[in-house]
Amino acid sequence: MELLLKKNVDKLGRIGDVVKVKKGYARNYLLPKGLATNVSPVNLKQIEKEKTKMELLLKEDRERLMGILEKISTASCTIPAKANEEGKLFGSITSVHIAEALAKGGYPVDQEMIRLDSPIKVCGEFEVTIALNIEMQTKCRVTVVNEDMVQPEKA
Repeated sequence: MELLLKKNVDKLGRIGDVVKVKKGYARNYLLPKGLATNVSPVNLKQIEKEKTKMELLLKEDRERLMGILEKISTASCTIPAKANEEGKLFGSITSVHIAEALAKGGYPVDQEMIRLDSPIKVCGEFEVTIALNIEMQTKCRVTVVNEDMVQPEKA
């Protein structure tokens, strides 16, 4: 099934692209969420207008996002977690935990922006990719430590 993308979709395409997808993916995900529409001359003209507006907004936002990206690239966070003597965690650290830790540090990161291949299951230092949008990505240092080794803060 061919559809016209109304919004950027990760691993599929950008606004204005005509993509071929399976009917179920179109019917159950792309169309109900308003991410795509049927291909027609009217829709193509409308998407072109929206695409030019979006490009202008992106140019304006680019400087602001570059500042945030630079700030995040220097960021690092330490996440205490329960672990055994070998450093294996009893649970795992996910994008939710990383987003919370960065938010406490004053970095505006949402959990959807954090790209983890798999949850972190051992103590150590990790480079985590943070994507503000499709084009703008950076790395952030995340350190996972055994919470038994962390000294409690004195009030």
